[in-house]
Amino acid sequence: MLLALVGPTASGKSEAAIALAGFFDTEIVSVDSMLVYRGMDIGTAKPDASQRARVPHHLLDLAEPSERFTVARFQTAAREVLAHVERPLLVGGSGLYFRAAVDDLVFPPEDAAVRAQLEAEATAAGAERLYARLAAMDPVAATKIEPANVRRTIRALEVAVLTGERFSAFAAGWDTYDPTRVRVAGVRLDRAILAARAQGRVQAMLSGGWLDEVHGLLERGFGEWLTASQAIGYSEFAAHLEGRLGLDEAVERTVTRTRELARRQIAWFRRDPRIRWFDAGEGGAMDVLGDVRAYLEEA
Repeated sequence: MLLALVGPTASGKSEAAIALAGFFDTEIVSVDSMLVYRGMDIGTAKPDASQRARVPHHLLDLAEPSERFTVARFQTAAREVLAHVERPLLVGGSGLYFRAAVDDLVFPPEDAAVRAQLEAEATAAGAERLYARLAAMDPVAATKIEPANVRRTIRALEVAVLTGERFSAFAAGWDTYDPTRVRVAGVRLDRAILAARAQGRVQAMLSGGWLDEVHGLLERGFGEWLTASQAIGYSEFAAHLEGRLGLDEAVERTVTRTRELARRQIAWFRRDPRIRWFDAGEGGAMDVLGDVRAYLEEA
């Protein structure tokens, strides 16, 4: 049975995971959607060289920042790692990546040309018409997608075009949480404590050279991607370095987005009944390390 430690950003999972890995003699397998990008180290709280020297880490630095990296590609890489690592400990805050690694989820194919054609159709005919097309073709999928969510509408139609199957046909497995696959400990913090930790983390990252890291990415030509990406803090600090945003405003926006991400992560993980939650204090995951270790040890 796999072991896992999950929870929201800024909850202190990485430090606790290294301690757990030492106790269980495991290797850490990251299930984090941002740690796959090379050169994005400080702002993603990627384990540093000394931490990696203490405990082997997997599924880090798999792609360039501007490279399209899908959850399907992650799933393939994760399955290969899990097949060869004798004692893995899955650690991260990306619920979708976690499930892709441990469960039999099927991710339908993608095609940039088909997606571009649908995007052009949405621009020309309007999102409403595109959604109506989906509703007629796949009413089950349409009920789960907001009419204004053009991105998801396009994705559902893209899958139908490529596979000849309804997008909803690929939903099998999403509501199945096999308890024999993984034993999961989740770290949960009070909202006020998490907000304070998020604020402190951003400041610590800035002191650790985050602005220099963003500057280096800009010099490598990743500015357009950083601006458009969902990488928290990178787009804000890129805008600051380009003179479009003051530093204080960039920090404030980064902290706000960090807190919003944490709420979304918790909401996602709450769906998984396999997770045993441990409520931590200001010290984060290290506060409940003993209880988490005892729970995982029972596996």
